[in-house]
Amino acid sequence: MNRILVLRPQPAADETASRAAALGLDPVVAPLFLIEPLRWPPPPAGFDAVLFTSANGARCAGIAADVPCYAVGPATAAAARTAGFVDVRTGPSDGAAAAAMMAADGIRRALHLCGRDHIAVAAPGVEIERRIVYSAEAVPELPPAARRALAEGALVLLHSARAAAAFAALAGKRPGVRLAAISSAAADAAGEGWASKSVAPFPRDEALLELALRLCHIAPPEAAAAGT
Repeated sequence: MNRILVLRPQPAADETASRAAALGLDPVVAPLFLIEPLRWPPPPAGFDAVLFTSANGARCAGIAADVPCYAVGPATAAAARTAGFVDVRTGPSDGAAAAAMMAADGIRRALHLCGRDHIAVAAPGVEIERRIVYSAEAVPELPPAARRALAEGALVLLHSARAAAAFAALAGKRPGVRLAAISSAAADAAGEGWASKSVAPFPRDEALLELALRLCHIAPPEAAAAGT
């Protein structure tokens, strides 16, 4: 079985599905959240960096400033460049690591443009002011495509702790459902009672898909080519 269930919001869900299909997986896209841009107060004057902890923040903010932009992960960095930021610096793991990068670079005042549900980040010596630029509204029930995929034994990908908690609340009976989580926090948020829970070695979509390949017993393309 090479079917996987992708629950993250659009357009990220289609990006994951495209990567998955290229690897030989059979993705079913059924987002649990709908992204809505929000009107937000004008940014304060005098900040010397912008922080994005999600690609949706970059897509929904509607601004590009002539200051360094710190982004969590390559997908968020790409969204920041598309939004018009030129000096984009990619953090190695999470918001805390990106904030530490800002402190090391001598940033003193930063603007964090994020979603309504976010993890506050901080770093010594850096004043971080937040603006909420989008919301991610949960769907009231599992989409029909998700229910069909689960009935067919699909492996469920969990890209965040919030998605894991939402899926657990909606999934109902779970003994036969296998989970692949992007982080330990996401795995923990899903709770117990699943057939199995596995965690990607790094909090990246690519690492999660590599884990899915192993769980679905599919050799990565380069490994398959090497064995021919």
